[in-house]
Amino acid sequence: MNAPTTQRQHAINWFEIPCEDLDRAASFYEAILDAPMERIKNETPMAFFPSDMAGTGGTLVKRSFQRPGRGGTMVYLNCDGDLDNVLRRVKQAGGLVLMPKTPVPGGHGHFACLRDSEGNHIGLHSH
Repeated sequence: MNAPTTQRQHAINWFEIPCEDLDRAASFYEAILDAPMERIKNETPMAFFPSDMAGTGGTLVKRSFQRPGRGGTMVYLNCDGDLDNVLRRVKQAGGLVLMPKTPVPGGHGHFACLRDSEGNHIGLHSH
């Protein structure tokens, strides 16, 4: 008999987006999301995405074993109610919109994809 599997409320509880230049990457996300990031510069420089304590948190991180790039993990940042404005700010902030606002099948909102200032492919989602 198999042991019961645990079902969690959220599939993601933390994410990290690698970067080569923490200040450049943080400035990019602050510009497109129109929200400040808390920066910590110690042995592992990080910039934290603003989130509610009950929500999913994440950070930009500069580590020797993590490299930014377009073939890595894809995370989707929450842009509820502001996806159009976020997309308008991407190019000016140093990024590139790879996929414009697109409906999610089944009435689950819209998504878009971008390449950030570090070369990462990042998704955006709005209900």
